[in-house]
Amino acid sequence: MLRVTVRLHLVALLLILHPLTSVDLEEAEKVPVEVIVDSSPCSATCGLGVKTQTLCLLKDGETAMEDDGAEVSEECRVRKVKCLESWQCGLRTMTVTSGQRVEIDCLGEVMEAMGRFSWRVSWRYARGIISSDDSLFTRWDAPLLDRAVLDPVGEEDAGTYRCVVQDATFRRVKRVYWGIRVLPVGVLNLDYESSLARWDSPGNHQNRTISDQDDHRMALLNTVLISLSLAGVGAGLMLLGLCWTASRRETRHFERTVLLHKKV
Repeated sequence: MLRVTVRLHLVALLLILHPLTSVDLEEAEKVPVEVIVDSSPCSATCGLGVKTQTLCLLKDGETAMEDDGAEVSEECRVRKVKCLESWQCGLRTMTVTSGQRVEIDCLGEVMEAMGRFSWRVSWRYARGIISSDDSLFTRWDAPLLDRAVLDPVGEEDAGTYRCVVQDATFRRVKRVYWGIRVLPVGVLNLDYESSLARWDSPGNHQNRTISDQDDHRMALLNTVLISLSLAGVGAGLMLLGLCWTASRRETRHFERTVLLHKKV
């Protein structure tokens, strides 16, 4: 609607400066005016993205759409346009195993929509560290320009890769850092997010349920065994006490008998 308002203001200004005849007014009414009736969100939260817009012709102050607004008539068209919310995408990290294929795409769907040669892409690399400190980066050549492909990736490829995208007017539209950790084959993956995702998978939930049941059974069995052991120790101590008491009584009885015989 903003576009329509601007055009109406321009028409009013032209009418003031150059009064039009009735013929000119009829010709002006025939000039098609398009308005944006629908627009999708930007496909990227940072960096250059694409959004889809639906434009319809304006006729007699109303858009050329169906009454219910569900279907677009033949006098409407759909187009894709560039969109940019923030050009800084920050630092992203990934952990891979030596020998895998690693592909970092800097343009993605924007290149497909706008063309490969609409942008200037530059790459830099900080070897062996994960950082966004620009003073640590050196120039790095990417043969495919819009993406970096490490196939196969080695431990010497670990580090941070920085991608900067500029449009045809040299305006910066995207900057992103990728920190890549490369582990040797057979080494435990210490990537917390990956481990957490595997731990939360349905298969692991089932395994954890079975493991919890086994642990509960073992704890119950240990409790029973400890209780039986304590009961056995208690019974043994009681028997020893009874035996010691009986032995003391017999000893006293024998001593009394000996004393009686001596008096006689």
